Amino acid sequence: MWVEVIFDSDTLDKNLYTGWGVSFLVDYKVLFDTGEKGFWLLENMKYLNVDIGTMEAVVISHDHWDHTGGLWVVLKRRKGLKVYACPHFSQEFKDKVKTLRGTLIESWKFAEIAKNIFVTGEIPGVYKGEYLPEQALVVKTKNGITVIAGCSHPGIVKMLEKVKEKFPQDKLYFVFGGFHLKDSNKGEINSIVKKFRKMNVEKVGPTHCSGREAEEMFKESYGRNFIRIKAGQILKV
Repeated sequence: MWVEVIFDSDTLDKNLYTGWGVSFLVDYKVLFDTGEKGFWLLENMKYLNVDIGTMEAVVISHDHWDHTGGLWVVLKRRKGLKVYACPHFSQEFKDKVKTLRGTLIESWKFAEIAKNIFVTGEIPGVYKGEYLPEQALVVKTKNGITVIAGCSHPGIVKMLEKVKEKFPQDKLYFVFGGFHLKDSNKGEINSIVKKFRKMNVEKVGPTHCSGREAEEMFKESYGRNFIRIKAGQILKV
């Protein structure tokens, strides 16, 4: 199965827009997060020959502008598209999805949303002292389990532990996305890296809010199994 990086802060091609937030297209049918701006997302999709018409669903990790920014233009062009959101997203978010004729589906629990593609359901997190629900996307292939994170406000290790509860016999093949370690110190980051190793995560791709220091520390630990995430990439999972 393939994952195409539609939007990120870094890119393989200078013709692609970059900025804050992420967007990944899984198996050419499930879009995970939508970056910060709709125009940028659409332009990147056009350049990468991504057809919105083939999409079956959009999964939003959490209700922050840099992950929901492109959703509204996608919904305007694809009426009735399924939108998987955490139950405790804002009412404003939910109302806007419905106004644009999206099909809102609240992710109360771990669920398969397409063949071998799953949402974790709402995982409690905290941001600036307030409750912030978040979900991750999970892909199961012959290589093992891949986990795609938006920002990991609940804690990336906590999110991986939740996934392992569902797939105790499967190895964690690839974990990438936002790990939210940009404000963490070296000791805290090192502890996370060690936990990844203890959980036998084979490949890693921290990006977005992970922070450069965390990216370099994961790179030092993982070597050739560290993947630098960039817009325009196609990742095999």
